[in-house]
Amino acid sequence: MHKFLRAVGFSKIKDRKELTSLITSSIQNAQKRNYVTNNENMILAEFARDYADGIGIAVCGEFDDDDKFIYEYYYPYLIPSAVSTEEDLNVERHAATYSYAGVCNEPRLGVTLIFYLQNMVPYIKYENEGKFPIRGTTLSLSALSVKGQIMMPIAKTEEEKEVAKKKINYRNKLINNARRGDETAIESLTLDDMDLYTTLSKKIRKQDIYSLVDTYFMPYGVECDQYSVLGEVLESKKVINHFTDEAVYIMKIDCNGIEFDVCINEADLLGEPAVGRRFKGNIWMQGVINYPESN
Repeated sequence: MHKFLRAVGFSKIKDRKELTSLITSSIQNAQKRNYVTNNENMILAEFARDYADGIGIAVCGEFDDDDKFIYEYYYPYLIPSAVSTEEDLNVERHAATYSYAGVCNEPRLGVTLIFYLQNMVPYIKYENEGKFPIRGTTLSLSALSVKGQIMMPIAKTEEEKEVAKKKINYRNKLINNARRGDETAIESLTLDDMDLYTTLSKKIRKQDIYSLVDTYFMPYGVECDQYSVLGEVLESKKVINHFTDEAVYIMKIDCNGIEFDVCINEADLLGEPAVGRRFKGNIWMQGVINYPESN
């Protein structure tokens, strides 16, 4: 059973029989159906059904010679609501299934962003047509979480927020210059990191870590598309899974300057989300590549 199935409101499914019934229902009552022929002349299909506004289950597989659908795998999803980054992307197929992982070198995060690709079928179509590389693509991100908590924000004046924003913009410029081989920028970043480490080492003896660290984004566990995050809640809404009647929170958060949506079951979230508060949790990152022709 998929670990993140409970994030979209299916926490009470306990056995294979219930799961099979859910998958069958998702295929038979799919609201979105996508088909594509791969380079091995197999017809791949993806059936997706929403169980609340923006959340649902996608079932993927292939058709055999008798036009019978053979189920291969499924995954829960949250449809992202906005563009998160315009940085260049790379996509690689997973070894075991016809699914894909995307890679984005987003300098604001400080780590290489790896995500599970939601819109697999359009990618395969472009690949078959030999249209890569495509200029002007953007990336919309979303995430599922099975454990999280709401934290209060760090008190800041408007002046302090403006100063922090300028520092972040300056650091992002240095990172971009460093990626181009600018030695001065590399030295400046190294010195800044050393100063930051020294300052934190002194303050952490007397202050709580979450009063010093406003936001973070770092890998979690051994799977490359899972992360531990802390970010500011920009929007929040509660939706009800109409199949199970379970309540689910969908939040838009700002993490290191990157905005993306997070979905979590109400039972797995400690605290009440509200704009301005912070979300801390472990997430499975998903992404949708927006192609220029489809905009």
